[in-house]
Amino acid sequence: MRFASIQMYANFAPLRQATDDLWAFVRDQLRAKGLDGVPDGLSWNSTYHDAWLDPDLLLSQTCGYPYVSRLQGRVRLVATPEYEYPGCSGADMRSFAIVRDESRFDSVSDAKSMRVAINQLESNSGYNLLRALIAPHADQGRFFSSVLHTGSHDASLAAVRNGGADIAAIDCITFGNIAQFDPKSIDGIRILAETPVGPGLPFITRSGASDEEVALLRDALSAAIASPALGETRRVLSLKNFHVLDDDDYARLKFLDDRAGRLGYPRIN
Repeated sequence: MRFASIQMYANFAPLRQATDDLWAFVRDQLRAKGLDGVPDGLSWNSTYHDAWLDPDLLLSQTCGYPYVSRLQGRVRLVATPEYEYPGCSGADMRSFAIVRDESRFDSVSDAKSMRVAINQLESNSGYNLLRALIAPHADQGRFFSSVLHTGSHDASLAAVRNGGADIAAIDCITFGNIAQFDPKSIDGIRILAETPVGPGLPFITRSGASDEEVALLRDALSAAIASPALGETRRVLSLKNFHVLDDDDYARLKFLDDRAGRLGYPRIN
């Protein structure tokens, strides 16, 4: 039996339920096409990191930065979702550099020597895109006075709001989800700047999946976009479409990584 794990944007109960509903539709589509070993439900017991390289993986979602840094060639790209939130454009997304309302910052350069909150070093939205935004303003490889590692976008946002940090980068989908399901948590927060854009978080399967299986997965996801029965599910997820991208598309994220190094800012500090 294969397994599926889609946890990247399921941190509110309505999102988790909608993700389960999306999977139930995809599951039934795959079974109707004769694919064996399709699990009844999503796996919620392990972290999303654990799923990515599992040899039994049928479907999961990863971040673009770990994809280009360590997963490429070890998993197969299936499709990249397009979301309806501000900051999203087709398969591309960006992050918002957020600060407190009362902060004196008018531009990114004003945040020099301030405290930054980072969700994870492997995060494209919270680290790689933020570094790409900051690199042109860094001085001899430095910009911030300190770096707080929070473990999640929610915790980074809370750190800024509560005064534990001055700035953080929150991807446009997470920011949109928070605005929809927990708007009070962004009271007192404003967007200072937008990062460069790059392809969003791809759905993936194991490297040993056949071309036929990948095609079936793509067909099932496309059917989920077209189905009238999933209208409310798509609305809750703010899910608009799926796009088939390749490694050349995701090379843009590696370009931003390399460019920061060429500008003398290989890591956020």
